[in-house]
Amino acid sequence: MNQPGFWDNNDKASDKAKKLDTIKSRINLIEELEENLEESQVLLELLEEGEDSVRGELEEKLAHFDELLSEVRLKLHFNGEYDNHNAIFSIHPGAGGTESQDWAEMLLRMYERWFEKMGFSTQTFDLLKGDEAGIKRVTILVEGEYAYGYLKGESGVHRLVRISPFDSSGRRHTSFASVDVLPEMDDEPEIDIDEGDLNIETYRASGAGGQHVNRTESAVRITHEPTGIVVQCQNERSQHKNKAMAMKILKTRLMELKRQQQADKIDELRGEHKKIAWGSQIRSYVFHPYNKIKDHRTDLEIGDVEKVMDGELNELIEAYLHHDNKRKNDDE
Repeated sequence: MNQPGFWDNNDKASDKAKKLDTIKSRINLIEELEENLEESQVLLELLEEGEDSVRGELEEKLAHFDELLSEVRLKLHFNGEYDNHNAIFSIHPGAGGTESQDWAEMLLRMYERWFEKMGFSTQTFDLLKGDEAGIKRVTILVEGEYAYGYLKGESGVHRLVRISPFDSSGRRHTSFASVDVLPEMDDEPEIDIDEGDLNIETYRASGAGGQHVNRTESAVRITHEPTGIVVQCQNERSQHKNKAMAMKILKTRLMELKRQQQADKIDELRGEHKKIAWGSQIRSYVFHPYNKIKDHRTDLEIGDVEKVMDGELNELIEAYLHHDNKRKNDDE
């Protein structure tokens, strides 16, 4: 970074600086762990010599040591190519109209609270409210250290079982919503797109932004005809900026699709191909006839539903990361 001309290419320099910050963060964490261990050893020696007054301080040190150790172990799982990237996070309700749209908004609230607890910043690229309640879709850029690493395991179908507030008969309903997480690329993915395959539409944005959003067609919707992938962006006031961001998201989705197709082909050759279909939920949130949240990949069950819906997701996320890391090690 001290070399002449390092900052001539700002994007490349920023990427290097970001990687340096990540390395420093890991080193600082390990140094804090070592310092805590040394202090605990000193307190333990004093306790063994009869200084019972240090017992409480030692217990606090050991509890903090366990927290630091858990954080180190967790971050060791973040060794994927894109784990330290920002995340492009989307929610789409399943079939069921108002029921599933309300569930999608409940999920959005849950994740927004978790983003806040983690210190992540967010930008909403696209948000469409439901006709009666809930949301029809939302796409958010989540910015922060290891944002994609934390969120990648949240991709999939989330299932809700509850007594519907929209059913006058008070019947139990099951709703589905899909969460999609992609890494934000520092540079645009190298994906060749035929302009003839694109259907680009502009429309008036909705939501925050004052009168401007109602006067100009600044929002952009791009449909990639061969795959049916649709991306939308209405965050910026400039149509040009919205189109550029929509194209970036489209290229990221196409890259992920290509990677998934390659992975499916490998699984098929191995005889392990599994169809990923709507309804094959990764997690169930049961509000009736009992309270329980279960992750179907890790078998982790949590009875405190309100805590999770209020953004306390780390236990679920960490369990998945440990599970996924063990699965990868077993495959190797």
